[in-house]
Amino acid sequence: MEDRQPRNRRQFTAEFKRDAVELVRSSGRPIAEIARELGIYDSTLGNWVRQDRIDRGDQDGLTSDEQTRLRELERENARLRMERDLLKRTVAFWVKEQSTP
Repeated sequence: MEDRQPRNRRQFTAEFKRDAVELVRSSGRPIAEIARELGIYDSTLGNWVRQDRIDRGDQDGLTSDEQTRLRELERENARLRMERDLLKRTVAFWVKEQSTP
């Protein structure tokens, strides 16, 4: 079996995404056609267009700002859980040490 290298994810600038979405909105051409011209996957462009519709309020879902805030809260929540668990272990260790003659 040959070793397969993981595919590198391409990064796109916010300006490129914004321009690509605007091209879809203003031209009325299919997403697949525009994606092919730009050299990106149609699913990628479709995701950008869907997120733009959500951000504009044309479609239900979490806006980009809400998604960012949710990620921040999930990170903070994980950190707080870790701190809580550490404190629990510390207290349990302290109680055990205090009760040992």
